[in-house]
Amino acid sequence: QVQLVESGGGLVQAGGSLRLSCADSGRSFSSYAMGWFRQAPGKEREFVVSISGSGVRTYYVNSVKGRFTISRDNAKNMVYLQMNSLKPEDTAVYYCAADQSWPSGGTWYAVYWGRGTQVTVSS
Repeated sequence: QVQLVESGGGLVQAGGSLRLSCADSGRSFSSYAMGWFRQAPGKEREFVVSISGSGVRTYYVNSVKGRFTISRDNAKNMVYLQMNSLKPEDTAVYYCAADQSWPSGGTWYAVYWGRGTQVTVSS
């Protein structure tokens, strides 16, 4: 079973950076693609980025390309999201997710979810 716990959220000024972490206490971590979704107030949850089990492949939505970087450490069962040049529109609850499928068409249907961590970007 996959259990995901996010950390690293907080309040940051526009243009600043944050690094989110996600710990996976389940088994076979490297067999799962990992990723991040976010949900802003009053909006639907949206897919942001994913990384393959080996870490070789990544998939970013256009709105975060060049600003966000996903990485993983399979020895530690951890996945990270480095967020730079943050904008107020990045304000959302960020959720870590895991699945054995791969994104397609700009979205991803992940089965396992964390509880989320709040990221707030002030202008």
